Amino acid sequence: MKKILNKLVIGALAAISLTSCQRDLLSLNEDPKHPSTLPSETHLAMGQQQFFYYTHTGSVNFNNYRFFVQQWAETTYTDETNYDLVTRNQPRNHWNRMYVYSLNNYENAKKNLPAEAVNSPAERTNKMATLEISQIVVWENLVNTYGDIPYFDALKAGEGNFAPKYDDDKAIYTDLLARINAVVSTIDEGAQGYGTGDLVYGGDMTKWKHLANSVKLRLAMNLADTNAVAAKAAAESAIAGGVISSDAESYTLHFAGGTFNNPIFDDLVSSGRNDFVPSEKVINMMNAKNDPRRAEWFTTVGGDYVGGVFGSLNPFNGKSHLSDFFLASDGPAAYLSYVEVLFMKAEAAQRGFSVGGTAVSFYNGAVTESMISSGVSSADAATYLAAHPYDAVNWKKSIGEEAWIALFDSPFAAWNFSRRLDNPVFVNPPGSKIDGVPVRMPYSDQEYVLNKGNVNAAASAIGGDKATTKLFWDVN
Repeated sequence: MKKILNKLVIGALAAISLTSCQRDLLSLNEDPKHPSTLPSETHLAMGQQQFFYYTHTGSVNFNNYRFFVQQWAETTYTDETNYDLVTRNQPRNHWNRMYVYSLNNYENAKKNLPAEAVNSPAERTNKMATLEISQIVVWENLVNTYGDIPYFDALKAGEGNFAPKYDDDKAIYTDLLARINAVVSTIDEGAQGYGTGDLVYGGDMTKWKHLANSVKLRLAMNLADTNAVAAKAAAESAIAGGVISSDAESYTLHFAGGTFNNPIFDDLVSSGRNDFVPSEKVINMMNAKNDPRRAEWFTTVGGDYVGGVFGSLNPFNGKSHLSDFFLASDGPAAYLSYVEVLFMKAEAAQRGFSVGGTAVSFYNGAVTESMISSGVSSADAATYLAAHPYDAVNWKKSIGEEAWIALFDSPFAAWNFSRRLDNPVFVNPPGSKIDGVPVRMPYSDQEYVLNKGNVNAAASAIGGDKATTKLFWDVN
């Protein structure tokens, strides 16, 4: 897998860097060793690598999800934990990575695939389904990060549309659910997909089908407070169709290491910088519950676990640090995990949806799975659950806090739960640059130069382009 990632992505970068300066000299400009049209599997690999790296990174220059959910504190500067989203252009940087480096790669793969040789029509259909689901995942990230975004008219620069209109986020949800239903119906689980060119699932179409249904479940749960009928139907349909059912099916990229490292390794090891520590909020909650995952996740200070104050400048020494559990250069980056699916099932059951189990059974399963996958024994997991059982009366707090801890290394997923359930409760730091904790990312500043009319209309439609403007489904 590591060699495949290196070859595919390095090859893509090399080909992308080529430009043809004299297009009238066509015969002299053709290089059979460096094709100008990339294989669709190379575009797929590029899109996957970019998507996972830039949704998982803790870099202050990109998504800032780890700061939105107050899981990391800072030691060198405090701009990000005080929600300065202007100085480093994080909204622009995440926007470009998702649209240009992820969606556009998948779109080019879709364009190139029809001309490629395949062993059967079913294989071609499965490959197209892989690309479609990959795009749906990115769209889900974008709509749940920004709200209204260019969607229906996006990716049409080749048709001369350089200023796409923004679409209503609720309408995008409706279309994404329809696209998931449509693409799942085309999958042939008995036929091959991309094989080794698929860096996540290796062409296993059952896993791709389960991912698509798990994204559907995510969308459904976000709809629960605004359209309970639609949410129930979508959630029950997703689970009946098959969702992620083990850690082996989680939508996770295991980085190659070397040239292509896990971003947390880059942030905390290879950078040689000591900019981040786990936050006091995380550590204190886990301390209060005597959480056995602390020993696997964090270092101690004099035998104690000590977090950094969120929003303040913390000394690196004297605070707990992330342990080697998170720091491998070839470590995994999970975007949508089995643990998250179990927590969503617990929430769905609590809301009265028919999902094949009870809220308490799924809650116990989610906490246990998080413990076991973190290296905690089943006995210690059982002891923890006995001490901290599911609370059906205060279920939003029960699920919200436990999901926030379990998804410590999946910050976008944690952000979905915290916004939807309003738990845990975040306090805006005293030095904050905004009037609350972020519930969305503001639009890219470049949009106000390149697509001014449309972005201004979108900002007006959502109630202001601010980090504190809630998305349509975040009603509580």
